[in-house]
Amino acid sequence: MSIERIGSGPRMSQAVIHGDTVYLAGQVGAPGESVTAQTQAVLASVEALLAQAGSDKSKILSATIWLADMADFAEMNAVWDVWVGGKDAPARATGEAKLATPDYKVEVIVVAARG
Repeated sequence: MSIERIGSGPRMSQAVIHGDTVYLAGQVGAPGESVTAQTQAVLASVEALLAQAGSDKSKILSATIWLADMADFAEMNAVWDVWVGGKDAPARATGEAKLATPDYKVEVIVVAARG
């Protein structure tokens, strides 16, 4: 089975396609922006990468969401819920973690089907 990479750099690829499965690297928004703005940017990046990989958000199998502060859970969910639209909701886990810099508030990692 072949492996295709999108946005490859020296440390990582933004997406890896293996068969009919798409694995996205963790996506983050602009450092210092609000949780709402970062979540919107992250989900736009997810959609763009999935499109490049021949998939879309309706085919997301699982999402892992990291928040720098669980106090931001409701604010992130307000954006997420609109984006998911009440259907095709993936399996999802959300946790709190120190992200790459203190200015990142949200990181989303996605696995999706394609085809």
